Amino acid sequence: MLRFILTGSHRLALTSAALVIGACASTPDIYTNVDRNADFTQYKTYGFYDQLATDRADYESTETRILKSSVVREMENRNFTAADAPDLKINFYIETEEKIRSRQTPTSGGYYGYRGYGAWGGYETRIDQYTQGTLNIDVVDSRTDKLVWEGALVGKITKEVMENLESALDQAVAEIFRSFPVPPQAPNPTAAQ
Repeated sequence: MLRFILTGSHRLALTSAALVIGACASTPDIYTNVDRNADFTQYKTYGFYDQLATDRADYESTETRILKSSVVREMENRNFTAADAPDLKINFYIETEEKIRSRQTPTSGGYYGYRGYGAWGGYETRIDQYTQGTLNIDVVDSRTDKLVWEGALVGKITKEVMENLESALDQAVAEIFRSFPVPPQAPNPTAAQ
């Protein structure tokens, strides 16, 4: 018999992974597009549009606050600096849509032939209704006013996502930024001393 010994940190990592996997009813799809002519080495600063697509009326929404915080982390991890007159401007967009999915599965049983022909089966039809959410992050060259990168995550919005919105949006931003043209920089171990 094979036995595994889990230390406290392994147990915590395993529990965290199970919670993340359990919270995702299905794996979200991630899409990115990049302007192949954009030279990302020329960009050093970033900022946000004054009026973001996730804001309502004249106030900052909860979603905007969470997304800004997550994007700041991702941009700073890539050595970008926040600025009032940035090289790159960032916008967000969130859309939800009600979806219906139907599927048929074969069933057995039902009518049995009187002459030994066997069982006649049928199909069971199942219809599910769910909410699909899309998060878009647009990165625009401030000088040319052209989109240079966009990332989108499309996935099912579950009750767990709604109850843990901050964590869900933070994870979504991190997933989207995995495909950003500038990779995160390794932390400088001497800077922490």
